[in-house]
Amino acid sequence: MGGKAIVVDDKTFDEKILQAGKPAIVDFWAVWCGPCRIVGPIVEELAEEYDGKVVVGKLDVDSSRNTAIKFGIQAIPTLLFFKDGQLADRVIGAVDKRTIKAKLDALL
Repeated sequence: MGGKAIVVDDKTFDEKILQAGKPAIVDFWAVWCGPCRIVGPIVEELAEEYDGKVVVGKLDVDSSRNTAIKFGIQAIPTLLFFKDGQLADRVIGAVDKRTIKAKLDALL
C-alpha cells in the first residue's frame, strides 16, 4: 500500500480520523477479502485526489476488531464517511469510484 491513505487501527482511529479536523473516509478491509482488492486501489486514487481536503484511512478488520465492532462492520469492504468526528454515511461492498466520490463531495 502506498499513496496518501493512512493506516489506522484500534489505538489510532480516534486521533487520526475522529479528531482529524476535516472530513474522513475509512476503508474497512482484510487481506483475504476479494472485493477489498477492487475497492482498495480506488480508495488510494481518491486519497491522492483529495489530499489536504479529506483524511483517507484504511483499517484491517482482522487486526483492529474493536473499531470494526464499534461501528457495526458486518461485511467488508465497508467504507465509513465521517464529518466533524461523526459518522455521516457508509457504503458496503465493492462500489465504483463515482459512487465514493459523490459521497466524499457531499462531505465537503
